Formats: sequence, structure tokens, C-alpha cells
Amino acid sequence: MCMFDRVGRLRAALGDTPALLWAGLYFFCLLCGYYVVRPVRDAFASSPDPDAIFPLWAIHGAGALGIELGAWTLQVLFSLTFLAMLLAQPVYGAMVSRWPRRRFLPAVYLFFIVCLVGFHLVFDAGLPGRGALFYVWLAVFNLFAVSVFWSFMADVFNDAQARRVYGYIGAGGTLGALVGPSLTRALVGPVGVANLPLVSALLLGVCLVCILKLRRHARSRESSDGAAREVIGGTVLAGLRLVWREPLLRALALLMFFGVGVGTLLYSEQIAIARAAFPDAADRTAWFSGIDLAINLLTLTVQLTLTGRLMTRFGITPLLLLPAAAIVLGFAVLTASPLPLLVAVVQVMTRASEFSLAKPARETIYTRVDPESRYKAKAFIDTAVYRGGDLGFVWLHKPLSLLGSAAVFAAGMVAALCFLAAAWRVTRLQARLPGLPAAGRRRAAG
Repeated sequence: MCMFDRVGRLRAALGDTPALLWAGLYFFCLLCGYYVVRPVRDAFASSPDPDAIFPLWAIHGAGALGIELGAWTLQVLFSLTFLAMLLAQPVYGAMVSRWPRRRFLPAVYLFFIVCLVGFHLVFDAGLPGRGALFYVWLAVFNLFAVSVFWSFMADVFNDAQARRVYGYIGAGGTLGALVGPSLTRALVGPVGVANLPLVSALLLGVCLVCILKLRRHARSRESSDGAAREVIGGTVLAGLRLVWREPLLRALALLMFFGVGVGTLLYSEQIAIARAAFPDAADRTAWFSGIDLAINLLTLTVQLTLTGRLMTRFGITPLLLLPAAAIVLGFAVLTASPLPLLVAVVQVMTRASEFSLAKPARETIYTRVDPESRYKAKAFIDTAVYRGGDLGFVWLHKPLSLLGSAAVFAAGMVAALCFLAAAWRVTRLQARLPGLPAAGRRRAAG
């Protein structure tokens, strides 16, 4: 009966908000297209061939200084990604603050499609440096794609509609994230790595059609209440001041920093394992797509069975504390026995719990803070703190790796304990915010 009720609510939502179908298809194709090529990125990062990652001039220049660039692949890639994010963030902020998303989104997606076609040609020709260029480009693409998607949804749906349909739209994205790695595993053998960007470009073409279909709804809402003129606003420095001043925002920043640190240390070891175990790029791509598939399958299962029930009954506390406690346990096991299979299992557990539990809990907190904190501080935490954690921990991994995997995972357990402490601090501070039911406030405090 419960399933029939859910289907009935979905049909009612489709009838009340016709834009839901196009919005759900848009998010499905967006994340599906991203996850089709994400394993390609990871395969490049784990490649034992420096020529596939870095341009020849960089390899020769580093060699002249006595540096083997291939031994510092992740550190260089993460540093370049951090710099690219710092450069892209002001451009992103200027675009979304000056123009309605319905106006510049088609041009942005056409640009991304052209880039993917270009990467197909570059991969097919086997040009040196293709790995680093694609790795950094995909990170910037992800920043624009998901962030601007939700900004555009705010142009299309008003608050009452959003409460009814955002859950369905999010489920569409999760399904896309599940189908993408499956497509990669099925296609990478028959068509090869070089043709996967074309598959992603085709899916982004469907996104472009969805944007054009949704523009009418965005114009209608703009004419009624001017929603499309709302700006994301704020500079990185403004966000930094807010995070420094407000205890809850500081706790959220620490939660992000150590959560990213745990993931980065684990990802770095996973890359080392893939480099040793799979010399062929197609085999590495298939292995990474299998991990992504497992992560998204577990994420969807938890979203459909646990997330809503836990959130409704207990608030956000278990959604933050349970993943953090599980990660501490996972790193304790890896410290004692750093087997490759266990690394993959803990990676699946870590990312799935982040997507299905911790991230929804954090996003819920931001609905109860003031607009300045919601946009400026959140932008700082989601970009500068996130990528700064990436950068710091990937460089920390290098000296730790010289001591062996056990040392890496022991450091990861310390970061996981800090992550758990930050999660506990966030649950206590968010209980003081307005908008929390009295029962939920007592549970959070007690």
C-alpha cells in the first residue's frame, strides 16, 4: 500500500507541476553523463604512464630538476584542481549573480558539449597531457553543473512546489548516478575509452533540451515574483569572515575539512592499488566504474529505505553521527589489515554514507540559517574548505605512504575521529537554531 501511495503522490506532483518531468530527466542525464566519464578521470589519475597524464614539457622540466613527475601525480593534479577552482569560483559567482540561469545555461552546456567532443579527439590521438587536462576540467565541470542546476531549479519552482518535487528530482539524479557507471562498464570494452566522452556529450545534449523546455516555466516565475533575479552573492572573503565568527559555521567547516581528508587519504591509497593491479586503462576504468556503481546502488537503497525515516523520527543527529562512527570503525579495520578488497569496501561505505545521510543532513541545516550564511558561508565551505582539505591531505599522503598503508590508515583514523567530534559539535549547535521542533531539540540536546 505504501508503494501505491508513493506512486499516487508522484502522479499528483506531475499533474500539479508539469515541469517536474523535464527537471527529473535533466538531473538524471546530468549525473549520468558525469558518472560515465568519472571513471575515465580516475583511470588517468592511476595511470603508471606519465605521458598519458602530463605534457612532455612538464615531464622534461621536472626531470631537469631531478623530479620524477609520475611519482607526484595526485599531488600535482589536486594542486591544479585547487587553483582551477579558485579561478573558476569568481567567474561562476559573476555569471549567476548577473544573469538568470535560463539565459546563460544553454551557452554553458554547449561549451561543455564542445569540450567533450574535443576530449574524444584528444584521447583518440593519444596526446600527452590529456589526463591532467581532463582531470582538472571535470572538477570545474562538476562545480558548474550541479551548483547551477539547483540554482536553475529555484528559478523554475517556487517554495511550495519545491517542497513537493525536490525529492523526486533528487531521486532522478541518483538513478542517473547509478546508470552512468553501468554504461561505462558495458561500453568501455566494445567502444574504448576515447568514445566515452561522446556518450557523455549526448547525455548533456538531452540536458540542453530539458533546459529549453524549462525556460518557459522559469520566465513565468520570473514575471510573477522576480525569483530569477535573486543572486547567489558573496565573495570568498565574506564567507571566511562569517565562518570565523559563527560557531556553527566553524563546526560545519571542520566537518567538511576532516570529511574530505578521510576521503582523500582513502582515495589516494585506492589510486595506488589500481596503478599496481591494472596496467591497462580500460581495466582501470572498469574497476573504478564498478566502485561507483556499488556506491550509487547503496546510496539509492539507503535513500529509499532509511534517510527519510531517520530524518523524520530522529532529526539530523543520526545522519551525521552514524556515518562518522562507521568511518572510524572502517579505518580501524584498515589499519589492522590494509587489504585491497577492504579498501574498496570502506570507500563504498564512506562515499555512500556521505551522499545518502551526511550531505542531506548538512543541507537541511542551511535551510534554517540566514541568507548571508546560506550563500556566502556555504560557498566558502563548499569550495575553499573542500578543495583546501583535498590539497592538504593529498600532500600529507605522500610522506605517509613511504611508511606503508598501515601508517596512512592510522592517520586516516585520527582524521575520522576529528570528523566524528566535528559531527557531534554540529548536532549540538544546530539544536539551538530556530525551526527545530521541540522533540527534535530535546533529542539533539540530550
